[in-house]
Amino acid sequence: MLFKNRPQLAADLLDGALGLPVPSYREARLASGDLTEVPPTEYRADAVVVFTDEVPVLAAVVEVQRSRDQGKRWSWPVYLASIRARMKCPAVLLVVCPDAATAAWCGQPIEMGHPGWCLAPMVAGPAVVPVVTDPAEVVRVPELAVLSAVAHGGDIEAQAIVDGFVEGLPSIDGDRAQLYADFVMSALPEAARKYMEELMVAGTYKYKSDFALRYVAEGEAKGKAEGKAEGKAEGKAEALLLVLESRGISLSEDEYKRVMACTDRLELDRWISRAGTAEQAADVFS
Repeated sequence: MLFKNRPQLAADLLDGALGLPVPSYREARLASGDLTEVPPTEYRADAVVVFTDEVPVLAAVVEVQRSRDQGKRWSWPVYLASIRARMKCPAVLLVVCPDAATAAWCGQPIEMGHPGWCLAPMVAGPAVVPVVTDPAEVVRVPELAVLSAVAHGGDIEAQAIVDGFVEGLPSIDGDRAQLYADFVMSALPEAARKYMEELMVAGTYKYKSDFALRYVAEGEAKGKAEGKAEGKAEGKAEALLLVLESRGISLSEDEYKRVMACTDRLELDRWISRAGTAEQAADVFS
């Protein structure tokens, strides 16, 4: 969802963090992530970003990987070949990993068998994801700030990252702020998560977006909070879907409907908390 909200994030990581020059472009847009060519096998990337300058100049297949998956070493080359043929432009594989061990595994070259044909994934792991502590940078590129918080939440810089992230959130539009705050909260290690919660409860910063209302004193602005209950529940449902998407967990149609129909914010909070460590959808709803 980060790349769907800001397709240019792919260029930020490829050019800025990984040192891969991105051709001059006028627009970065999402393309269909469905890379199936021959049924019945289905190939679907997390996101596909196409950079265009009247015509496509580069396509980036974006995958979020939180654990080892041997199947991806077979499917990733298919993704690139498919989008390259569809867009008729160079294609690159960008794998985003929040932990160093998974990043190292994902970065291993994939030998295709044909002489000279070896796919070396471009991996954005903690070693290359920038540390974002400046609130102004959080406001300018909130999606990069989210990646920074997730990648470095257990590092020595965690407190400074959370400080900058929380201070910058009120200047981001309410919908994105709510989604990103819930996502970061669910992904942070326990110590950093508690620190972020303490900042919100203490009222160190003055919030403008709806997500902060669940951290204020119980009676404060009660009528206003009740009046926005339905909208808050919808925001939490979207945050849950974001967490599940980032972990590569798919929902069945019935599970998706259950999430979107839920108006109990406490239940949604429980699901979001479980989603941070879930291995499959059943772990969230058990």
